Amino acid sequence: MAWTWRFETAEGTETAPAVTPEEFTTQGDAESWIGEYWKQLLEGGAERVKLSDDNGVELYAMSLREALEA
Repeated sequence: MAWTWRFETAEGTETAPAVTPEEFTTQGDAESWIGEYWKQLLEGGAERVKLSDDNGVELYAMSLREALEA
């Protein structure tokens, strides 16, 4: 199974990420990657991210801005 991130602006439109993600074979790998690169993604214009599996099932969405404010 593959896991992918969708990157969105504050308005909810899809945007290209500042850091190109790889294809992740586990949810944990995808989450580790976002934990490492979230600041660069936010600086590059992505405000929100959504994690989906290869069936297109969205697992969750989260705000990168909220991570910065925490």
